[in-house]
Amino acid sequence: MRVGITCYPTYGGSGIVATELGLELAARGHEVHFISYANPIRLDPGTPRIYYHEVEVSTYPLFQYPPYCLALASRMAEVASSYDLDVLHVHYAIPHSISAMLAQQMMATTHRLPFITTLHGTDITLVGVDPSYFPITKFSIEKSDGITCISEYLRKETVDVFGVRNEIRVIKNFVNCDMYHPDEAKAGALSYAPGGEKLLIHLSNFRPVKRVQDCVRILAEVRKSVPAHLLMAGDGPERSPAEHLARELKVEHHVTFLGKQSHVERLIPLAHVLLMPSQLESFGLVALEAMACGVVPVATRVGGVPELITDREDGFLEVPGDIAAQAARVVQLLTDDDLHYRMRKAGRWNASERFCSDKIIPQYEKYYQDVIGR
Repeated sequence: MRVGITCYPTYGGSGIVATELGLELAARGHEVHFISYANPIRLDPGTPRIYYHEVEVSTYPLFQYPPYCLALASRMAEVASSYDLDVLHVHYAIPHSISAMLAQQMMATTHRLPFITTLHGTDITLVGVDPSYFPITKFSIEKSDGITCISEYLRKETVDVFGVRNEIRVIKNFVNCDMYHPDEAKAGALSYAPGGEKLLIHLSNFRPVKRVQDCVRILAEVRKSVPAHLLMAGDGPERSPAEHLARELKVEHHVTFLGKQSHVERLIPLAHVLLMPSQLESFGLVALEAMACGVVPVATRVGGVPELITDREDGFLEVPGDIAAQAARVVQLLTDDDLHYRMRKAGRWNASERFCSDKIIPQYEKYYQDVIGR
């Protein structure tokens, strides 16, 4: 198949899933065309059967805000025509599904171009419910030829909030279990914690919903009992407040802010525990990546996270904002080697048996064929 994929190319879950999907599809022999304003962060140039098409937006003085949605639609239609695409797959509803619908209509007289919208979370739970975007979000979802979402929680939210009657296929997030795997030696950890402290890690786009400052507070509590060092991978609006809080709590020498990282598969296995204290997660991709690497997640019982993490079996789930409870779970894991061993093994098994690429990618391939064949 020839698949066009559009996503936000930044350090966020929807873009990462879309990029990894494209890479997996290309590895299975499909031709994949990424259409976006920038090269996706995890997309290495030169990958066989992967093509990138940049969307250029006019900066004409008349436009107070560049009309990206229209430029994207034009580029989608152009790429679809030039490369005879079978299907467009857009990730994150706003504005990608509207652009895909416009491209479909532009091609209608010469080329059938079905499009699939994958919902990832905040396009439904945050942005989509804004009164300014609610009608257009609902319209674009209902006009999609296929709809998928990443968890049962998000499917239910979409139906409840938007009243969507279309079939919504749940295809959960996945991880490449060959790329994401445990590092038993953890030799690289010494460069971050030369004193031999246990490593905690947090990865996100540092938006308020991720509760980034809670990670610093958890570290400060943990260090009252156990020597530990925190790696903060990613960037965004909450980075500066988190850095300030680290200085205020006098743990700034025990936190390393790494900024955006393109190859987190090399970084995650160095840690012992993942911190994911989010206010809301529709799935929790980073927790899955951590579990595949034998890193135990201490997360929050929100959204679709319980569909991934089984509390006290392969991770811990606590209430958002309960610093004491989350810190206590981290201390348990860092001081009880048998407990840590059992949970990291269970996490790796869970990732391998339920969420490896070879279990999930065929579901996308089957759905593409269903939509194309209608």
